[in-house]
Amino acid sequence: MLSTTGASSSECGIVAATTNSSYFQPNSTGIKLQNGFERVYIQPFGNHGVRVRASLMRDPLGPGGSASLRNGNLVARVSNGIISFLRVEPNGTTSALLSEYIDTKALQPRYYFAFSSDPNEQIYGAGSRHKGQVVDLINYNSHVTLPVYMSNKGYLQFFNMPSQGRLEFGTLRTRFVASEATVVDYYVTTAQPGDYDALQQQYTGVTGRQPTPPDFMLGYQQSKLRYFNQTQVMDIAQRFHDEKVNVSLIVVDFFAWKFQGDWSFDPQFWPDPAGMAADVKRLTGAEMMVSLWPSVEDLSVNYLTLQENGLLATTRDGPGVQDSFNGVYTRLVDSTNPAAREFLWKRLNDSYFSKGIHNFWIDQADGGTLGEPFENNGQAIASLPFARSFAQYFIGTQEGAGKMYPWLHQQAIDEGFHNLTGTTKESTACQFMSLTRSTFAGGQRFCSYLWSGDTDSRFDVLLQQITSGVSVAASGISSWTLDIGGFSGLDVDSDAGRELFVRWLAMGVFLPYPWAYGDANFIIIKKYITLRYQLIPYVKTLFVMLQATGRTIMRSLFYDFSLSDQFVVDGTRNNDPLIIHQFMFGPRLLVAPVGTPNTTVKEVYLPLLSESMKAAQFSWKHWWTDKDFGQGGKSINISAGLDEIPVFYLGEKQDILAGHI
Repeated sequence: MLSTTGASSSECGIVAATTNSSYFQPNSTGIKLQNGFERVYIQPFGNHGVRVRASLMRDPLGPGGSASLRNGNLVARVSNGIISFLRVEPNGTTSALLSEYIDTKALQPRYYFAFSSDPNEQIYGAGSRHKGQVVDLINYNSHVTLPVYMSNKGYLQFFNMPSQGRLEFGTLRTRFVASEATVVDYYVTTAQPGDYDALQQQYTGVTGRQPTPPDFMLGYQQSKLRYFNQTQVMDIAQRFHDEKVNVSLIVVDFFAWKFQGDWSFDPQFWPDPAGMAADVKRLTGAEMMVSLWPSVEDLSVNYLTLQENGLLATTRDGPGVQDSFNGVYTRLVDSTNPAAREFLWKRLNDSYFSKGIHNFWIDQADGGTLGEPFENNGQAIASLPFARSFAQYFIGTQEGAGKMYPWLHQQAIDEGFHNLTGTTKESTACQFMSLTRSTFAGGQRFCSYLWSGDTDSRFDVLLQQITSGVSVAASGISSWTLDIGGFSGLDVDSDAGRELFVRWLAMGVFLPYPWAYGDANFIIIKKYITLRYQLIPYVKTLFVMLQATGRTIMRSLFYDFSLSDQFVVDGTRNNDPLIIHQFMFGPRLLVAPVGTPNTTVKEVYLPLLSESMKAAQFSWKHWWTDKDFGQGGKSINISAGLDEIPVFYLGEKQDILAGHI
């Protein structure tokens, strides 16, 4: 969602531009284009940005008119009613970025909101996706697509619309399709080609920036499917203590409640939550996190109150049921309703927060159902092939506003944090966090982080997670993690399963948050966890940079090397595994996870360093041996033992470990 915080004009929603004296201030408050019932507003927004809002009450496009406005280096131009965007270059010339698509016999461009594209254009982002040129804008387990993307031509476009639909990236045309909408609302910003950090800085300047997480969140996070009672949690805490292994967060997964929608522990199995949290803290120093689902069954202590006060989502047909799970029908708490968010937080505070469990795992809250791309999960008649029920929320329908449901669920927790910790929503630091499986654009402004959902335990999925992570990061959300080892199908009693888990854990060391299920190969695991704690000063600096400037943490190689290395450009375009299955963790670490079993040697590509990196006398050095491999532009074969994930660093290792970057 776009934010108008700091707006210089409440009437037109213009976000104040930079005060830099060299910045070209907006030369207009905006352009209004009217044709019959159609209204189009084109206004400067943020730095080097323009926001366009268009009504859907159309007459056929008439002759239109001509006008232009400039904000920083972005020019929006209207010619005969057609909108185009250009970048002002340092020498004063302009370069075309994108324009509404027109062609002989094509529908008028604002009939379906299509924009011109270039056959050689590369598009990055659009959320947590893995492949394909058509992006389905619907959230479900492991699928969090976002209508925001960057182009190698030097622009970012964001559709500020939470409706279900599609993004279609063609060779000549990019088209946005919404299942339901009343207004089309989009934003464009520009920077020099290759300067993706500037695009992220400008985009997060208008959608919000990630507050820095508390220090404990940067360490090792332990979760399991699942701890069935308080005794099991205390046993694992005691083991961490006895084995002298660092842990920062211990997580209680789902069905620790008696009935769905209770949002409290079942006292039969969890008799003393406050004592448990205190003992975990005493033994390990770790905080705790607890899972909550949005589903409410009619046996829940909260069901009648929620129903009588209109705080449950309903449907546009039928009895209002959204899904079923574990043998019962369920409805969703309507977190789009402020009163429902307040009710939810009061229950979470009474049951958990006030007892010392301060962090929350927002699971299954993808919207419309319990989060799968089907209904009736696990029942006698299973997996009904309906992507979503005809859900009706306080703010609208699933088709028109469904992607806001998880975002507002995050907001419920965030509002509670602020109320009980005495902080404001403008705070730049978090005391506690929520973990979520789903979100919408702008979700990075909350004290919350996204994980990639319930993934299969396979080596190819491990590699797929890299492309998913860098894609969601390119969409403005760097606060991201995954299930180490995958969620489904891991056999830790087999040699193959133990190897896969350790390979996944090794990659997790170099993610914003290391989140683990299960355990295997204890000695190696302990080594990697120790390394993660050594890296905390570096990771903390990355989050400080993210909060200050929006600088992406998990970075595809194109971020840093598209201007210096043509092989990176070509490899990104062609989905070369040698390029897309490596990533930069911040500005100094190159990570090349092992994605095949029984591997002892791995081919790694070391990108050719930029001129500024060369000027800093950087070179690629192997993390485990400190061997210098020069300034890159070549592939090497490197030892890849189970306890030594291929990692290379730039600069001095002691600077990285100290967070001085």
